[in-house]
Amino acid sequence: MEDFVIEMKNITKVFPGVIANDNITLQLKQGEIHALLGENGAGKSTLMSVLFGLYQPEEGEIFKNGEKVDISDPNDANNLGIGMVHQHYKLVDVFSVLDNIILGAETTKHGFLQKKDARRKVIELSEKYKLHVDVDALIEDISVGMQQRVEILKMLYRDNDILIFDEPTAVLTPQEIDELMEIMRGFTKEGKSILFITHKLNEIMAVADRVTVLRKGKCIGTVNVSETSVEELSEMMVGRKVNFIIEKKLEETGETILEVENLVVSSKKHKNNAVKNISFQVKAGEIVCLAGIEGNGQTEFVHALTGLEKITSGQIKLNGVDITQVSIRTRSKLGMSHIPEDRHKHGLILDFKLEQNLVLQKYWQPQFQKMGFIRENAVREYSERLIEKFDIRAGRGPLTLVRSMSGGNQQKAIIAREIDRNPNLLVAFQPTRGLDVGAIEYIHKQLVAQRDEKKAVLLISLELDEVMNVSDRILVMYEGEIVGEFDPKTVTIQELGLYMAGAKRQGGMAK
Repeated sequence: MEDFVIEMKNITKVFPGVIANDNITLQLKQGEIHALLGENGAGKSTLMSVLFGLYQPEEGEIFKNGEKVDISDPNDANNLGIGMVHQHYKLVDVFSVLDNIILGAETTKHGFLQKKDARRKVIELSEKYKLHVDVDALIEDISVGMQQRVEILKMLYRDNDILIFDEPTAVLTPQEIDELMEIMRGFTKEGKSILFITHKLNEIMAVADRVTVLRKGKCIGTVNVSETSVEELSEMMVGRKVNFIIEKKLEETGETILEVENLVVSSKKHKNNAVKNISFQVKAGEIVCLAGIEGNGQTEFVHALTGLEKITSGQIKLNGVDITQVSIRTRSKLGMSHIPEDRHKHGLILDFKLEQNLVLQKYWQPQFQKMGFIRENAVREYSERLIEKFDIRAGRGPLTLVRSMSGGNQQKAIIAREIDRNPNLLVAFQPTRGLDVGAIEYIHKQLVAQRDEKKAVLLISLELDEVMNVSDRILVMYEGEIVGEFDPKTVTIQELGLYMAGAKRQGGMAK
């Protein structure tokens, strides 16, 4: 009988209205990368949260190196050498990198923190694993990719040898993903074992040894990655064949919907401008993609476009109307919908119910209020329609607290709300981030349907496959400027990569 470093046997975890894990068995070998694959809401994060002590299962047992263990909280998990990088990082924004890494594992002497040894250990770990960070920087001042490095260093600082990565690449650039894969391979060479939750099938094929597939809380099976294919895994995951090719009608553009002229937006992080004098148009009936490596001004541009941030100079027109200085609600009423980059910060109110989040852009309309009072039955009926239409999976339906939903279903809720408003312009910033292949296929169809209905779609994406497959026109953004405009039918990924990295730029940029 084979020995396993971790064995989860017959785990069942129940939440109100939903069986998140239904009699699941998972076995992790020493020194392997074991992927956990499944749709949004399939129970992957729940199962790993049971292993990390965040949840207690109703049934089932956990074994480490053949011995039964009780894990009642994350401290127990850490004491057993189990660490976890969560999908949404557990960091204190106003603390330094060093303080976040040692938080909960501090060395003290006579009641005083002893940071000197901790600093030395963190720096040694960061150099050994090529996880270079500024230990004195505040979390709120560093990039998402750097924040992930901090989370990984938290695990290594505690000498964990079983590492759980929950959707680790969802917010990373292609370059950062490649770096992370190398780091994970390095861990296994040292004998560490990794549980790797992801939706990205190509990453599983590239780095994992085995994969366990969950669907609707049940275990569908465990297979060797070397003996399977992307198509087989996707079918195991969603229970049907998935079409990876996006079918689009021939492009038929209409009038100009969005005009951006000489837009300049200052940076909050440094003295230079984040967006530098960019101009372009988006017409009805086309999907224009703003492509680029994260941190090149896309976030500041979208914040300026949607009214979250003030612009320094330039002009924005929507349907011929100057919206440069108008409020977010006015932009919304004029036909702009926005799927934001950060669903927690700008997309949802996490402690509101799902039905309340679904009417955030409409609650003041006569359909949903009378004499200042919300018509709750109307809100309930509307939300139930969207939940069914967009396949939003929530244990208590409209009454589900959004905080308790999976990241993918939170994203579906935002997309449902924004698309159902029938906008003239849909601004979609990383709309498929953290979604499974079935949901990605569905969202891409929604974007193309908007385009085919003569809507203008501005897609901002870091995913090169998405950029190439969904777009009608590609604009590459580098250091706050548009450095190239391309037709996805004629440009190569390699060529795009050169422009995204700043190695090439076109001489004169057309509007």
